[in-house]
Amino acid sequence: MKSTIEVLIMSSHSMDNLNHKRQDHSYTKKGYQTPTIVEYYDINYIVAVVCYLTLFGWFIAIVFYGKHKCPFTSFHLRQSLGLIITASLLLFIPLIGWLMAIGVCIAWLYAFFYAVQGQQKKVFLLGNYYQEQLDFIK
Repeated sequence: MKSTIEVLIMSSHSMDNLNHKRQDHSYTKKGYQTPTIVEYYDINYIVAVVCYLTLFGWFIAIVFYGKHKCPFTSFHLRQSLGLIITASLLLFIPLIGWLMAIGVCIAWLYAFFYAVQGQQKKVFLLGNYYQEQLDFIK
């Protein structure tokens, strides 16, 4: 049974072969090729983005991370887990905690944006703490 990534890679290779056969588009006549999925997205990049998509997404990302470890991915796994834990704890505190959880949502958007950009930016105030305390994700 083939994994989803293998299917995507195989389909991208078959699409690449089709693009080589087509010569009627202006971009292929000039020597440009259409980029495949594999050229745009590395598995580590995908794992870093998926880990910000709820706790379920984090568990999916940690499963894929077990096979493909890299510092970029571990950085985002630590940061997203820290944000999940912080938001969960703040939601137990009425009113003040709920208002502070809005700040965590803004930090989540900030971290998600930079994960999509392929950069490692620590969230304000707690980013260093997450990286130090959640160092079991290496």
